[in-house]
Amino acid sequence: MNPDLLLRLQAMRPQIRTRWEALLRIERLHTPLANPDTLVFMFDLTLDEVLSALPGRTVRSAGSRPVCRNDSNPMRAYFPALEQALLEALIHAQADQAEAKSGRSPSAVTERTAAVTELCATLRRIARREIAAFDKMCSRAPVRRRRKAKRASAAR
Repeated sequence: MNPDLLLRLQAMRPQIRTRWEALLRIERLHTPLANPDTLVFMFDLTLDEVLSALPGRTVRSAGSRPVCRNDSNPMRAYFPALEQALLEALIHAQADQAEAKSGRSPSAVTERTAAVTELCATLRRIARREIAAFDKMCSRAPVRRRRKAKRASAAR
């Protein structure tokens, strides 16, 4: 992703946040943690992490979207909504950039495709890490409760 495109995305942060929140609000809530009023507090940190990782290395494939093992994982909607909001912003930024450059060359098409791939790969790498961490916490919670129950019954 070229630096000019990244600057355009940075300038679009308020629009990205607004669209991201709107997308989250149309999702069905599975847990109180998935409530957009709760998740909105993480927006800036997540956007900072994603945008600071750009421009990064050239990637061939964005890879598949991360999968949640736990239905109560609030990240199930969080990251796909962010991906959609970022892609919409990127497309607008690319259109503005192409208009300013009058870039209709084959290399411009390749560059735009590479930027989309890089954005998705970067976001999905971060999403995989965050989703896996939350899934891990959720999968351990019942074990802890069972251990506490065993200790309580053994103490009697």
